[in-house]
Amino acid sequence: MLNWANQFNIFCLLDNNGYTHDVPVFDCILAAGCKRSVQLEKEHSFTTLKDFYDSKPSWLFGHLGYDLKNEVENLTSRHQPLVDFGMGFFFEPETVVRLQKKIVSITSENPQEIWASINRQSPEIRSKISSTVSLQSSITKASYLEAVNALKEHIRKGNCYEINFCQQYFAQNAIIDPLYTYSRLLQHSPNPFAAFYKLNNKYCLCASPERYLKKTGETILSQPIKGTSKRHVNNVGEDAASKTTLLNSIKERSENVMVVDLVRNDLSRISQEGSVEVEELYGIYSFPQVHQMISSVKALLAEGLHWTDAIKATFPMGSMTGAPKKRVMELIDEYEASARGLFSGSIGYITPEADFDFNVVIRSIFYDETQTNLSFSVGSAITFASQAADEYQETLLKAEAMMKVLDEQVAG
Repeated sequence: MLNWANQFNIFCLLDNNGYTHDVPVFDCILAAGCKRSVQLEKEHSFTTLKDFYDSKPSWLFGHLGYDLKNEVENLTSRHQPLVDFGMGFFFEPETVVRLQKKIVSITSENPQEIWASINRQSPEIRSKISSTVSLQSSITKASYLEAVNALKEHIRKGNCYEINFCQQYFAQNAIIDPLYTYSRLLQHSPNPFAAFYKLNNKYCLCASPERYLKKTGETILSQPIKGTSKRHVNNVGEDAASKTTLLNSIKERSENVMVVDLVRNDLSRISQEGSVEVEELYGIYSFPQVHQMISSVKALLAEGLHWTDAIKATFPMGSMTGAPKKRVMELIDEYEASARGLFSGSIGYITPEADFDFNVVIRSIFYDETQTNLSFSVGSAITFASQAADEYQETLLKAEAMMKVLDEQVAG
């Protein structure tokens, strides 16, 4: 499917990689080609998206950039993204291919022709490029530690009580094969909200473990992640101990419940009265590199509201900002050395029935094939109990898979 899709200027693959944390609508879904599209700008983005969808309810795929925060909360951004996908973009695809167990469903003008064309492709993904990617960090370790301690001082003064702080790794004059790199990333780190997204020579190679927001009928579901511990896949005892330590960590629980409270507050603004419910608190889920603490918050969308109202009321996601949300986004812009761009944003889809599912764009490599710029970012939640050196190590743990696959570019 991906070898077939690679011919298009615009496509989006979403893949749950076999995870069954909830009942999946599909194992993976591919949207390729563009019938019509909408670019979100700096003003009236959510109205623009609403009007575009309402003019012809259909499948839409695309992204929401982190800087939509500027419209949600009347903020500004002092940095420009190295790989710039814009504020947001959605497209109605020419072809939608869905895989569910052993069933393939193709929605297209010529589904039989599409099926035959896909089957003519190679079943393997091979690199067409052999090159070296030389990564730099947007911030030195010393500056990172200094920034974390400065943020802790803001917490001590009561300006905020949790903030997600990130650092970026980047490379210029980087030559990679995006499709091959994505396939290697998924081999190292297969996660339930993975995405391979191409937008006119810009690529997002996403191995996200986190859902931002899902709508099924009138039910809204958010599943924030806060709390991380290292996997020990070659030592069952150490791995179980790491999982137990995460579950019982007062610090990790406090981080998680702060975000849960923020999500509950966001959802209450667009929900039927009394419908906001924490379905699961402090759930521990295992992924290839890390164990994560995930909570699930559900609500019923209030009558008369549009699906875009649910996005506007909850974006950006609390797990990637902190609390109180507006103040921490100001601090993020002040202390982070680079723009987030699509990182901390979301990729997903909307159905003709106005259901949707969006991920959190983390554990992702961004690549501009024309400018040959590459970047990825990693972060952690800072609370008053945080130790700066430990938070730095957590970012390195989250960067591990991405660094590994970029190193593999040398071999081709």
